[in-house]
Amino acid sequence: MTDNNLRLVTVERTGAGHFTATNARGGTIAFGTGSDPDGADAFTPVELLLAAIGGCSAADVDVATSRHAEPGRFTVTVTGNKISDEHGNRMTDLAVTFSVAFPDGEPGDRARAILPRAVKTSHDRLCTVSRTVEIGTHVTATVADT
Repeated sequence: MTDNNLRLVTVERTGAGHFTATNARGGTIAFGTGSDPDGADAFTPVELLLAAIGGCSAADVDVATSRHAEPGRFTVTVTGNKISDEHGNRMTDLAVTFSVAFPDGEPGDRARAILPRAVKTSHDRLCTVSRTVEIGTHVTATVADT
């Protein structure tokens, strides 16, 4: 594995039940347990997982379709059921639904024609996030020396 393959996100606790993730480029996103009445933790970790799945596929599909026509609407909805069973807490029945509208005319027709294939290609091959979830990968959790 090379440094070009490595992805890194650091999560810092900012308060009880509140965290900020920072990527290597300095981008940040706040999240938490979902218990903040003021909405400071607007996303929970599970919601971030759903957003990552939807965002990854959205980016793939957008690249493929928007070169033909700019969409008038581009919405991706990701749903799933959070359960607790003999395997622990996890998500099941994950579903990604695209709702995309392109303008009338030949460019919009081309974009509409490739939309189903773009969604399938993202799901089957391109989207790193959903591919990782579907195929599965080992996660190691350790405590660093402090």
